[in-house]
Amino acid sequence: MRFAQRSTPIKEAFAFTPDSLKVIVMTHPLRSSFALLGLTLCAAALSVSFSTHAQNSTNAFPSKPITMVVPFPPGGVADIVARPVAEAMGRDLGQAVIIENKPGAGGGIGMGYTAHAKADGYTLLMALSSLSVLPQADQILGRSPLFLHKDLRAVARFTADPTVLAVKADAPWKTTQDFIEDAKKRPGAISFGSSGNFGTMHVPMEILSQQSGIQLNHIPYTGAGPAVVALLGGQIDAVSTGPATVVQHIKSGKLRALAHWGNAKLEALPELSSLKDQKINAEYAQWSGLFIPSATPEAVAQRIRAAAKTAAQDPKVIEAIQNAGSPMAYLDAPEFDRYLNDDIKRMSEVVKKMNPKGM
Repeated sequence: MRFAQRSTPIKEAFAFTPDSLKVIVMTHPLRSSFALLGLTLCAAALSVSFSTHAQNSTNAFPSKPITMVVPFPPGGVADIVARPVAEAMGRDLGQAVIIENKPGAGGGIGMGYTAHAKADGYTLLMALSSLSVLPQADQILGRSPLFLHKDLRAVARFTADPTVLAVKADAPWKTTQDFIEDAKKRPGAISFGSSGNFGTMHVPMEILSQQSGIQLNHIPYTGAGPAVVALLGGQIDAVSTGPATVVQHIKSGKLRALAHWGNAKLEALPELSSLKDQKINAEYAQWSGLFIPSATPEAVAQRIRAAAKTAAQDPKVIEAIQNAGSPMAYLDAPEFDRYLNDDIKRMSEVVKKMNPKGM
């Protein structure tokens, strides 16, 4: 038996794609029906293989370590929440979730970095409530926003604490009223530290100033940790921050708490009264929440969401956050998204009244 002479080199004949196999068969001198059947089956198998590979690339997520961006220095609320959450999520996902601190611009640097990162699920963000105000604040200041809300997708809220007004234990103010009366006598003389312009430590003090008619001297730092260190060292007079960053100093007698911005008792400081209790209409919650780039594939986003929910229910995570003075206040993605939209609307009214001069 003689075979027909090969008119196509072997190398060229096998340089095919699934869609080109039938073309090769029809144009090749070898037109045997058995060859056609065999190559057609081969094309189908390759097509299934390529499709399965594409599907598995999503199903296999994650296949490498994940980065969780914390847009503040170590020691602040976001960092305190992120570390136990990252560890628990890593256990659930089967890959390490590594904390990367990217401070600056009241959290805007790290938030912007995540918003514009590759949307593949390997870059997460543990943000604070400054996320609600920063895009509008940049516009007020005449700057191009570092990110827009539409660039990020809400995954889960973990905490939501009223901020606490704290001063040094040897400060002359025993009550909030003492603090306000002194500030009225000496406009701009009393200083407070923050995590940056329009951040979660700046906005509540602006709310207090607006409601009580006082003028304070704002000193921005890169995060809550450095601001609290400055307060302990006497470089500034006060801070408004989440309980987790000051409760240990209050209980040790180094700092004095004057009030909080909530509407119910604080679990960490149950005897501390709210500003509303003191007839000052000032309310603010410093929340922490997980975000991903908005274009993240749905299957990957749902896997991250499930891991975040597992972390929020992990006794080790609950205990770690509780020990820091901040109870778990978990919201799943749909509820958190609604909460976030309401928070953005409320805070936008506060931001409009803030004086951008000197920022």
